[in-house]
Amino acid sequence: MTLIIGHRGAAGTYPENTMLSFQGAHQAGANGIELDVQMTKDGELVVIHDETVDRTTNGSGYVKDLTLKQLSHLDACYTFKQYSKKTPIPTLEEVLNWASQLQDSFVVNIEFKNGIIQYPHLEQKTIELIHKYNMQKSVIISSFNHYSLVTCKQIDAEIETAILYMEGLYKPWDYAKTVGAKGLHPHYYAVNSFILNEARLNSLDVRPFTVNDEEVMKNLVNDGCAAFITDFPEKAVNINKEE
Repeated sequence: MTLIIGHRGAAGTYPENTMLSFQGAHQAGANGIELDVQMTKDGELVVIHDETVDRTTNGSGYVKDLTLKQLSHLDACYTFKQYSKKTPIPTLEEVLNWASQLQDSFVVNIEFKNGIIQYPHLEQKTIELIHKYNMQKSVIISSFNHYSLVTCKQIDAEIETAILYMEGLYKPWDYAKTVGAKGLHPHYYAVNSFILNEARLNSLDVRPFTVNDEEVMKNLVNDGCAAFITDFPEKAVNINKEE
């Protein structure tokens, strides 16, 4: 069975990385969500993709230069006028608290956005929250910063990690093992049947991003891909049922 993971929730339909979007993905039948984590000036973990708030809110400035209180006043639905002023930037704790109460086995893929800004103790703080809500078996931590994934494994050897990458990484199943990762999260251009088969033989799950084309979805389902990440989980869930 191919799992459907909502990219930033259901980012094609709702304001990305908001509780509206995460709830929308769950209601659409997604098996999980993917989200992005940055850190505020006062060391709080918040769910937002960019290093700045400019694109997705009605504010401006770097997340690292703003306190949680300052961020809480911003409208995270700014680009979706029909949802305007209905939800703020969520904290990671808020999302984990919500996800921990769901009845089904709901996956939360936490992507660290620490490739540009090195947030201090990001890994430790995140893993502490994961344990607080007993989400160890439901969370996957991914990052383009693979040093950060190694740090996660040093803190908690059982936490599942996945390498993010964009292009043709040679034998990614071998490389992933060097950083202790059990998942491959490539751009979908970097996935083919050979990669999927070799990863499967090496007990690694492949979860490509961001898959919005219906034909690509169908091919991944038919090839037995472990999961894929999409802006349109409702569409993907329907295709999954049909194939």
